[in-house]
Amino acid sequence: MGMEEYRQHINEIDEQIVKLYKERLAVADEIALYKKANGMQVRDAARERQLMERIAEMAGEEDENAVRCLYSLMLELSRARQNGVVSGPTELSKRMDDALASTQPLFPEKAVVAVQGTDGAYSQQAAQKLFKYPSLMFFNSFDKVFSAVDKGLCRYGILPLENSTAGSVNQIYDAMFKYNFSIVRTARIQVSHVLAAPHGVKLADVKEIYSHEQAIWQSNRFLGTLSGVKVVPCENTAIAAQRVKDSGRKDMAAICSMDCADIHGLNVLASNVCDNSNYTRFICISKKPEIYPGADKTSIMMVLPHRAGSLYKVLSRLNVMGINLNKLESRPLPDRNFEFMFYFDIEESIYSPSLKRLLCELEQEAVEFRYLGSYSEVM
Repeated sequence: MGMEEYRQHINEIDEQIVKLYKERLAVADEIALYKKANGMQVRDAARERQLMERIAEMAGEEDENAVRCLYSLMLELSRARQNGVVSGPTELSKRMDDALASTQPLFPEKAVVAVQGTDGAYSQQAAQKLFKYPSLMFFNSFDKVFSAVDKGLCRYGILPLENSTAGSVNQIYDAMFKYNFSIVRTARIQVSHVLAAPHGVKLADVKEIYSHEQAIWQSNRFLGTLSGVKVVPCENTAIAAQRVKDSGRKDMAAICSMDCADIHGLNVLASNVCDNSNYTRFICISKKPEIYPGADKTSIMMVLPHRAGSLYKVLSRLNVMGINLNKLESRPLPDRNFEFMFYFDIEESIYSPSLKRLLCELEQEAVEFRYLGSYSEVM
């Protein structure tokens, strides 16, 4: 038998598999209607165990693991389909519909916005990129930005989520566990650091350099060219610049933005000290969900069952529905040994029926689930 004959044989088998799979889904739909009519739960763990044992026995020892993997996914998809029949619209889908209906068609030009740092911070640049006339309130920590939005002191908050070279800002992900909020828009800001010091200070005079830990990491190559210099992390690049200005010392400098150096009256000793051109992605949060027209990105957080294949099954569902995953982040849960919260950025239009169906299915399967919002990104 030649290659074409082998391929034709495979095609014929695939036709049978697809036909039988569709028949199986049709029976699953009938079972779902029966369960709904009789007030039964969708998941029957005992039945699933029996089915898997029978399938494994049919497959034989050599193919048992592969067949278990295949049928595990089939059961997940079947259960998700039945959930849609039995449950109908969920609280999550209603919340998303309500947010779509109640949100104004245009993103506001004016708002009271919480940012971390002081004048010249990159968060301020992000706020000015998102809002035409932002009224800024500065706070000295990311946690206080979340708190200001949570308490209604500010309608929005701006927070750095990740940098293209330094990676995720872990403090933000950790703070996400503590607060209820909604992401309503994101923005990307190009980061270009300078080394700035009071006028009259020369590069050879500098003995201490202050900056945010990520800016320090991004400028490692430049810092490696300096000798006998102490590098001190602080809360924010803008705070670093202000600290240098207020110190009155002639041996201190800050790594910050050009705007920040100008605001604080500092002289630029070295430009473009970043190792590479990079961008920081900022999220704009509100207390209540706001979904503006054109939203094509969605963020969620999940705690998954502590079982083999839990994350794989989530990723498989995304693949089955043709939905793109832009980011996957895991963070350890406080006070829980070896348990993690997974953060997902999903790329799909808010108007896609597949997105809502996926989120409702994941909510029902997860140990904990949080819908963080649907939004668009300003580049």
